[in-house]
Amino acid sequence: MEQNGKGKWVRRGEREWRAIVSRFGRSGLELEAFCQHEGISAASFYRWRRMLGEARAGRALGRQDTVPAFVDLGALRTRGRGLEVKLDLGEGLVLHLVRS
Repeated sequence: MEQNGKGKWVRRGEREWRAIVSRFGRSGLELEAFCQHEGISAASFYRWRRMLGEARAGRALGRQDTVPAFVDLGALRTRGRGLEVKLDLGEGLVLHLVRS
């Protein structure tokens, strides 16, 4: 939501944000000038542009990826042996846990 000139908050929907992003592409203005003209924050613009791009790529707005938030691996029985777990979290980030 953004404030209009009268101090009231304005809630914009997906359709309106699509129009705003489209207008920016045709405006030829720098982002700050465009956002000031539209009465929106640059942060909101970037957020909606990202969300709309994801929706175009096949993900619905307001929904997370289809990857489950929790995966039950069941009980780990090591029988006195050590345990090593490596989780690839993506973008080059790996969580490595070792129990001796």
